Amino acid sequence: MALIVQKFGGTSVADADRIRNVARIITETYRRGHSLVVVLSAQGDTTDDLIAKAGEINPRGSQREMDMLLSTGEQISCALCAMAIEAMGYPVVSLTGWQAGFKTNSSYGAARIKSVRTERILAELDKRKIVIVTGFQGINKYGDITTLGRGGSDTSAVALAAVLHADLCQIYTDVDGVYTADPRCVKGARKLDEITYDEMLELATLGAQVLHNRSVEMAKRYNVDLEVLSSFTGRPGTKVKEVAKTMEKPYVSGVAKDKNIARLALVGLPDQPGTAFRIFSTLAKHRINVDIIIQSIGRGSTKDISFTIARDDMEEACRILEEVRDALGFDHIDVTDDIAKVSIVGAGMVHNPGVAALMFESLYNAGINIHMISTSEVKVSVLVDKCDADNAVQVVHDRFFEEYGTL
Repeated sequence: MALIVQKFGGTSVADADRIRNVARIITETYRRGHSLVVVLSAQGDTTDDLIAKAGEINPRGSQREMDMLLSTGEQISCALCAMAIEAMGYPVVSLTGWQAGFKTNSSYGAARIKSVRTERILAELDKRKIVIVTGFQGINKYGDITTLGRGGSDTSAVALAAVLHADLCQIYTDVDGVYTADPRCVKGARKLDEITYDEMLELATLGAQVLHNRSVEMAKRYNVDLEVLSSFTGRPGTKVKEVAKTMEKPYVSGVAKDKNIARLALVGLPDQPGTAFRIFSTLAKHRINVDIIIQSIGRGSTKDISFTIARDDMEEACRILEEVRDALGFDHIDVTDDIAKVSIVGAGMVHNPGVAALMFESLYNAGINIHMISTSEVKVSVLVDKCDADNAVQVVHDRFFEEYGTL
């Protein structure tokens, strides 16, 4: 039979009843003869609660100690789920990230997986045990616990599926698949039966919260068969794969929004070679990712460069740039976080002229102003005022999925 990796998110294990429901899903799969490795997130809002507790003690606690603290959330959910499975009479063992063999670098709070030593997991599978692994964490070369950052449990699951050569990796969430937009916010959102890795990666990066973008990157790199489905409904989910059967039919697969962004504009930069390099290499050294970039046409001897970053990085980015202000030679920084990014994604967009124009027309008809635009072969993104974001997603979705019926 198959080797299956299943991952359950925080809402799926939020309380005792939901843990028992997860235990039922796991044991039903086990009863069908499959070998099972299960990855769990922390319960509900546990991670946020732990961050709040740390803030009460030391708002500037080291990232190493934060990793030590935050790793306990997954350990709790895994132990409780193992106990639920034990109560049902099935063989099970729960393992921490380091017991499961996750070796990472030493970037506390945002560690990267270097390798996964699977000897312990394989030994437990040979005993026909269900193996439950804490997501989101590993251990570095110093023997310290590290965490992979928000959404890291998805990455843990896909990494295990890759190194174990699993037949399937199932990601259980609180929605029953990947939709054309967030079904909790957008009327008429439709579930997709299949979606390509590239489309899913763009949606995840652009704000869709179904899968973490690092997990999709890894799934694509190692050709891991992914399925996104609900732990509550029991219905078939969405397959994420290299080639979707219907990929030539729709030219837009989804609409996403991201409100957790900020826009920085460096005004009055010298209009000379190397300016952009100095700006973005400085930010890169401090691990600040930059998204949309626009450079103005030079006026006289100066120009402006605007770009977007995660809102959480806004204050640090401003501080870093102000420290090198004289070296860069800009006049001042204009900053706002009262914006949102709205994007359309589709593998067929590159072969369908006028897709961007349809998006812009729908925003124009709704009276929504566009501040910045970014395009690629599979996506078009625009910046709008944050207060317009929800309406922007709805009108764009209506244009592509109701009027034109592209599914």
